[in-house]
Amino acid sequence: MSISEIAKLRVGDMLEPMTHNPISRTTLALFAGASGDHNPIHIDVDFAKSVGMDDVFAHGMLGMAYLGRFLTSIADQRNIRSYSVRFSSITQVGAKLKCIGKVIEITDTSAERLMTIELSVTDQNNDVKLIGDAVIAFQ
Repeated sequence: MSISEIAKLRVGDMLEPMTHNPISRTTLALFAGASGDHNPIHIDVDFAKSVGMDDVFAHGMLGMAYLGRFLTSIADQRNIRSYSVRFSSITQVGAKLKCIGKVIEITDTSAERLMTIELSVTDQNNDVKLIGDAVIAFQ
């Protein structure tokens, strides 16, 4: 999004959602390598079953990374002033995640204009995986 497009947004506006391909075992293995998080609960089916799970599941930080990518599709990373999430539920292999954002506040400071965006990640069943918010500077 360009700065002029961001400037047209108003409180209550929904941002264009971003969807991702279904989470695969390959996705989990690649994310483990990229992030350094090799917790076996995310990549070893036998381990996951030994602790009572039916299968491995996605790293919570993978969903957060998808949201980060969503944010940088809206604004340059240099304009992101804050970004936080809370993990809501486990993301299973095969889940197709969608990142959603809603403008909830626009404020002016002496230095810059700030937009607060309410964020969430849901799967194909509308099960909420992450919720959070971000503040971006614009104009």
